[in-house]
Amino acid sequence: MKSVGTKSKGETIENTAPAATADKAEAPPGIWQRYRALTHDIHRGFIAEWTVTIVLLLFATTSLVQAFVIPSASMEGSLLIGDHVLVDKLTFAPPGSLSKHLLPYRDVRRGDIIVFRYPMDIKEDYVKRAIGIPGDRIHLVNKQLFLNGHAVNEPYVQHIYPYLDEYRDNFPAAPPEPGVMQPAMAMLNDNVVNGELVVPPGCVFAMGDNRDDSLDSRYWGFVPRENIEGTPMIIYWSFEAPTADLTNGNIGVDHVMDILTHFFTKTRWSRTLKLVHGYPLR
Repeated sequence: MKSVGTKSKGETIENTAPAATADKAEAPPGIWQRYRALTHDIHRGFIAEWTVTIVLLLFATTSLVQAFVIPSASMEGSLLIGDHVLVDKLTFAPPGSLSKHLLPYRDVRRGDIIVFRYPMDIKEDYVKRAIGIPGDRIHLVNKQLFLNGHAVNEPYVQHIYPYLDEYRDNFPAAPPEPGVMQPAMAMLNDNVVNGELVVPPGCVFAMGDNRDDSLDSRYWGFVPRENIEGTPMIIYWSFEAPTADLTNGNIGVDHVMDILTHFFTKTRWSRTLKLVHGYPLR
């Protein structure tokens, strides 16, 4: 299981259907009719989603699904520190000439949660939300995201600080602050038009949902499309643990003892088998 970095900025790097009125002369409904009535309003999307999830869980190898753990806070409140997730590595994979007609390949969409190789160190895996895809125009005004000229509703975003940071919250109009890395400086020099950042071909602009505490594309630049590995699909276990335990390359004795002694009390049972969704941005 790999640790997938969300990287907080504070880190150094890192309807039920109405019942039908039965005619008195009719026989009572059989089991099959009652089953169909009960399941009448289950959406096809829900069934398809869980079907794909179960198939991947049963038959996938690490080339299709991989386990990751969330070690930091930049994706709160979508993904919490200690969420153990399974990442679908099939959806965004390059399709083959035959497999593209058989398997559910697609490109990254605005609002997808993505796992990718960190551009500053491809040995690290990060998770963020895709905010802009090629051709999109992006800017922030007092923490409000504007995408292609209009304000965007982002119900998943949280702001933990009441104050404004000029660069972080009025991006890209404000001058860059210390700590902005060279690829981001090049992005600001080459891709800002009329006060908006324009996403170039082959790239994605990504930010954390914990918007005030996320080390993201504002600070290290675009995510190359080829760096994107997959999307989280399900939280199979969530356990309250400190970042230090989750970023340790070796499982420490203290962490093992913590799990053994506090498994039932520190497991977030309400998050177990919770599906992870993107949110379409328009």
